[in-house]
Amino acid sequence: QVQLVESGGGLVQPGGSLRLSCVASGIIVSMFDMGWYRQAPGKQRELVATITRGGWTNYADSVKGRFTISRDNAKNTVYLQMNSLKTEDTAVYYCNAHKEWPGMLDYWGQGTQVTVSS
Repeated sequence: QVQLVESGGGLVQPGGSLRLSCVASGIIVSMFDMGWYRQAPGKQRELVATITRGGWTNYADSVKGRFTISRDNAKNTVYLQMNSLKTEDTAVYYCNAHKEWPGMLDYWGQGTQVTVSS
């Protein structure tokens, strides 16, 4: 059974930092393209950052220079370091594991709430 368990969310003031963790079981994260997505109230889920099996990273324009995605293969964990947080970063953040060969597989975590407020 595949599980992606996010943690690290919480309440933080604008300008603050948080680090989200996504611990995977049932899959090997280095064999998947891993990503972080977020969904704010009343909005669609959007891509935040991805890291491919080869280690290439990609970021939404809104978080470039502030967020960093990384992967620890030994811990089978993916992280999202979030700095200089803004109120508009408030959302539920979801971890995703995806691959398309030899067959498409797509897994999601349950999400962790991030609230940026003074």
